[in-house]
Amino acid sequence: MNIAKVDLNLLVYLDVLLREGSVTRAANQLSITQPAMSNGLKRLRDLFKDPLLVRTSDGMTPTKRALELQPVIRDVLSRLESSIQPETDFDPASSNRTFRIMTSDYAESTLLLGLLSKLAEQAPNITLDLITPSDVTFHDVEQGKVDMAINRFEELPLSFHQKVIWYDTFSCVLSASHPLADNWDLTGYLESRHIWVSKTGFGVGVGIDPNEVQKLGWVDAELTKLGKQRDIRVFTRHYHAALQMAKTQNLIATLPTKAARLFADDDQVVLKTPPFDIPPIALKMAWSALLHHDAGHIWLRRLISEVAEQMNQQAPFTK
Repeated sequence: MNIAKVDLNLLVYLDVLLREGSVTRAANQLSITQPAMSNGLKRLRDLFKDPLLVRTSDGMTPTKRALELQPVIRDVLSRLESSIQPETDFDPASSNRTFRIMTSDYAESTLLLGLLSKLAEQAPNITLDLITPSDVTFHDVEQGKVDMAINRFEELPLSFHQKVIWYDTFSCVLSASHPLADNWDLTGYLESRHIWVSKTGFGVGVGIDPNEVQKLGWVDAELTKLGKQRDIRVFTRHYHAALQMAKTQNLIATLPTKAARLFADDDQVVLKTPPFDIPPIALKMAWSALLHHDAGHIWLRRLISEVAEQMNQQAPFTK
């Protein structure tokens, strides 16, 4: 293939087609007619000698070849867009920009709480619009409608940029009056009642079936390896709610340590190291290739990394 003979507009067409999964929506996105987009798809199929998008019961489904091409083309277009845009500096002290961040309750109450202090010092007019995972799709982040997603992700699209913010261990939170407060062991842990809390990834969640242990996440997966199962009485997606329940009820909340740290100075709760091994979890930030070279976005990513590094240097408190 001679690159000089390739219409680069076709790469833009393919990028949007793969993102939208629809000829009609892709045409609307590019403000061209549907026949023009259909003709573009035909030319793309001829160019790559592959159908690229195949109609199935789920709609237009990308082929293996198309999935391989998607991150490459997205990266090429992103670099080109960055190169032809006029270079502008970002001044956080004078900026009144709004950054939209999809974040879990865990990240919001730990990382972003620390970020607000930095913003007050360096960028007092910047606004954060914090959105829950249930309000956002991968598509929103990919298109740059959301600046960043901060959560624990099992998998992410190949077109996303991502960075691990930190690895976090687990801690148990229970009331100071809990029977196990002074007699902490695995037997007592399993005989007690528990709060389950988690919200990962994107999209609207569905109800939990307590009997489907394999779907309950890190804590219960490790207990299953030991042939054990805990007695979960409450399922929630909110870490603050779990902490309050543990404080006022005879319930144990097993949480990421940085979330448990929120109650470190509260005399009414006790913080314990889990009586069994749980692998650390990774909190990540992910963003679109469309924003990767944006000066303001680069500044925010660096600031978040600085806050995370400072939090990682805090001494552990569990026992």
